[in-house]
Amino acid sequence: MAITAADIENLIRAGFPDAKIIVQGDDGQHFAAEVVDASFATMNRVQQQRAVNATLKEKLASGELHALALTTRAPD
Repeated sequence: MAITAADIENLIRAGFPDAKIIVQGDDGQHFAAEVVDASFATMNRVQQQRAVNATLKEKLASGELHALALTTRAPD
């Protein structure tokens, strides 16, 4: 079963319940996500992206999610 943008959003939301999350993509493997969360204020960009990728670890490891272009930032 192919993963959907909604599935990815739900997985990220489990780790970042108060984040603004936008996920785009519809081919079942390639997606783009923007995650804006206050917890990112104390992290550099690499730490932010690692934190988000940790919420998707199983899907990335299994190959169900092939590619995710990720943008992360703290709120303005």
